[in-house]
Amino acid sequence: MAAVVDAVRSLIAPLTRTRVFRRVIGPVFLPPVERLVAWLSRGRVQVSALLVPSLVLHTVGAKSGEPRDVPLMYTPDGSGRAIVAGTNFAGARHPAWTANLLAHPDAAITVRGRRMPVRATPVADAERDAVWARIEAQWPGYRNYERESGRTVRLFRLQPVRAQA
Repeated sequence: MAAVVDAVRSLIAPLTRTRVFRRVIGPVFLPPVERLVAWLSRGRVQVSALLVPSLVLHTVGAKSGEPRDVPLMYTPDGSGRAIVAGTNFAGARHPAWTANLLAHPDAAITVRGRRMPVRATPVADAERDAVWARIEAQWPGYRNYERESGRTVRLFRLQPVRAQA
């Protein structure tokens, strides 16, 4: 299975670096496909997980206070931690989920059907290059989204926490 995933990734990775992917396929086409597949599979299948380690981030809206769910690529960071990057497909604006985490750092993630509470911590400036290196070891060229966006992408470390009784 790993060989199949690696082969698919090697075919798809160059596509994700194109303007068409960043402007149309990623932000317009991919989210509804993710929602449809998640609905059909009752949350067991995530399209992006076929390419990269993926999770669903469960947050509370910074302005609305309403629950929000978003599928994201993540990079494992040891001890069960995950790193997520608010690239927004190289868009000029930060994705809403990053504002949600800044306002409400206690969140939850679902990984491979298992939901767990996490605490989000922004990655410190002194750690950014090392964190980007770790992300790019998994998905080469991903930092180009930051360069092309014209903004500093928000990076977060998601630390599992014990569920409160």
